[in-house]
Amino acid sequence: MTGRIPDSFIQDLLARSDIVEIIGTRVELKRAGKELKGLSPFTHEKSPSFFVSPAKQMFFDFSSGKNGNAIGFLMEYDRLSFVEAVEELAGRLGLEIPREGGFSQRLVLDGPLDALAAAERYWREQLKQAPAAVAYLKKRGVNGETAKTFGLGYAPESWDALTRMFPDPKHALEAGLLIEREGREGAYDRFRNRIMFPIRDTRGRVIGFGGRTLGNDPAKYLNSPETPLFHKGRNLYGLYEAKQAAKSALPYLIVVEGYMDVVMLAQHGVREAVATLGTATTAEHLHLLFKQTNKVVFSFDGDRAGRSAAWRALEQALPEVHGVRECRFLFLPDGHDPDSLVQEIGAEAFRALVDGALPLTAFLLQELEKQVDLNSLEGRAKLAALAQPHLAKLKEGPLRSLLTEELARRTRLSAAQVERLAAPAAHPASDSAAAARPASSRADPAARLPRRALRILLEAPALARQAQHLEQLAASPAPGAAALAEAIEFFQEHPDYKASQLLQSWQGSPKGAALARLAAEPLDIDGPALGNEFRESLRRLRERAVRAEMEKLVGPGRSLSLAEQQELIGLQHQLSELKTV
Repeated sequence: MTGRIPDSFIQDLLARSDIVEIIGTRVELKRAGKELKGLSPFTHEKSPSFFVSPAKQMFFDFSSGKNGNAIGFLMEYDRLSFVEAVEELAGRLGLEIPREGGFSQRLVLDGPLDALAAAERYWREQLKQAPAAVAYLKKRGVNGETAKTFGLGYAPESWDALTRMFPDPKHALEAGLLIEREGREGAYDRFRNRIMFPIRDTRGRVIGFGGRTLGNDPAKYLNSPETPLFHKGRNLYGLYEAKQAAKSALPYLIVVEGYMDVVMLAQHGVREAVATLGTATTAEHLHLLFKQTNKVVFSFDGDRAGRSAAWRALEQALPEVHGVRECRFLFLPDGHDPDSLVQEIGAEAFRALVDGALPLTAFLLQELEKQVDLNSLEGRAKLAALAQPHLAKLKEGPLRSLLTEELARRTRLSAAQVERLAAPAAHPASDSAAAARPASSRADPAARLPRRALRILLEAPALARQAQHLEQLAASPAPGAAALAEAIEFFQEHPDYKASQLLQSWQGSPKGAALARLAAEPLDIDGPALGNEFRESLRRLRERAVRAEMEKLVGPGRSLSLAEQQELIGLQHQLSELKTV
């Protein structure tokens, strides 16, 4: 049978399998507290260092260093391929393996992803029957081939057009497609009379939508709400399509602000464009971008709002720019966005603008020098002070050294003096590296909070139900906070899953390897203490995130707009609440 085995089936297979039973037929195990132990089946040891955890549904072999779930054990012990191990487990349970795209079996799944896929198909069909929607796209310059490539659709002007497709609205509600009626049973369509833009993850699965109104709705664009599948701060519109269009490695990725910017650039042959989803650039966006390319070009309007957005992107980019990575900034002419500009000047001229985009360090110095008078001692001293927190964010390497030398030249200080101003450098570690750091690490105790909380979560996944404000948690400056938030979301979406299934979901990635090592570490608390420490860790991480946001708003030389003042008041209120918890 051809076709890929769906991830949902693999996770269900792990949920139904008992790793103790599987390993127990191959290795003699004896009870050792909450776990079972035996001699390593992979080495010739004389003292048992092989453990099996029923709670985590994982094995840990400290003799050979191997660990994993039931599938991983069968692959190691029986020397099976991944597919053969899945077939072995499915055969034990009498299950038939479904295949995506297989010719001999139609795959039928049940969950939010299926509801989203069904909505995309429905809205694509509706577009063919909506003259006003087609006319709007033609007016914007979108041709049929482009609409097909991006899966554009139309949500009818109806309160229940999509709702009627789901006799049981559970999964459509979970996917954010429908809204539950208040005070009575039933649901209604979230998107009405809108051009629909499917948002895909890096594997091409629809995880959310953006909708552009065709009426007088005050919300011109409406995105899917935050769901276990969809997070504005962690996904990018058009990334999957850009990867599909690339014949080789992407030379760069252009980050724009709107769906139509991505669509129209692609139609003109500039297929390397992605868009943020109505939110500022986040660290997670940068991680995602640099997995695909070494060069990121941010395209913004040249007005004050555009430069403010670019500055926020620069602040997020500084810790991520090292080695061969680079960020540039393209500011467009007045009155233009990428959509209108590429239609006016064409792809070749647009690419020329991209090639001439302002380097990150040039933009940084340009903005800082606007606030000082370099002809005075005070001005040069102020420049050194303003640059200090930004220089500190850069990792050690050639770029930091060169920026230090340039600042020394402009301030007339020595490079050593400039470097001392930025010390000690704050170099955030990656989530996976933070998770892999030994418990005896001498790092700031607050930096170990995500690792400790994740360790507790692996022991008691049900604690994920108590966690809230995950986007704020992920934004905490503590290394590993984003990985912790991702793990919490996984267990919230799958309340019956164990640590083994999270490991399967992260399999093959650095954070997956770090997770396996973390799960093998002993935990010195049990019972109610698990929940108490977990909740306190989340509270402290959120507090750090709020403080970091406040520091960004009240940075040196910043004058706050009315909106920013209101945001600061809201953050102060949040901080007060967190302190009283």
